Amino acid sequence: MKLNKSLGQASKLLLVLAIVVLVAVIITFLILKMTEKPPAPVVPKAPVVELPVYDKSLGNIEFVYISAIDKGDTLYAADAVNGQYGSLKDFVIDNPGAKFIQVTIGAKNIGTMDTVQNAWNIENIVDSKGRNFIPVQQYSVGSWLPTHSLCASILKPAFDPTPCTKIYEVSKESTGLKIRVETGKNNSTVQSSASGKNDTFLLDLIVK
Repeated sequence: MKLNKSLGQASKLLLVLAIVVLVAVIITFLILKMTEKPPAPVVPKAPVVELPVYDKSLGNIEFVYISAIDKGDTLYAADAVNGQYGSLKDFVIDNPGAKFIQVTIGAKNIGTMDTVQNAWNIENIVDSKGRNFIPVQQYSVGSWLPTHSLCASILKPAFDPTPCTKIYEVSKESTGLKIRVETGKNNSTVQSSASGKNDTFLLDLIVK
């Protein structure tokens, strides 16, 4: 009888200890939860807005946006500036959904030695949908190109930017226009576009 009584008391004592330990664990857990820092509020990420880029250095050649002029659908003979091409008449775009844009980009040598001939140029206009518009052939629009347009010429160190002007036929629907500028690898001679051997960049245009 005494043995059974002792065993019963031991069991009760163990049960009480288990309850005390369980209560202590619960209290500790509650205290830890109450002292935890609340999760930081989720802040919605603002959309990334790409800022326009109007100048870019590719190697030792710095390209600088100068102007982009909306010429409408007609290049008028009265507005011709280059007499090298003789007499002419108005040049009208065949497609009523297109317009002429005259773009001038400057190129400056920021290195210490002359560049080679044809080390740089300006290429296609690209719109926000990735559509490409190639420059109009010079023999067609040369009368409206300034005589000081010196595309691909040798650049001397630290001179003012050398201008390059081209005229493009662009869709009237196009927005977000950019101009592709290019130089050969390490400012070597520009290769054909298909070669993939040129360094290129898209400068933003402000068409006025």
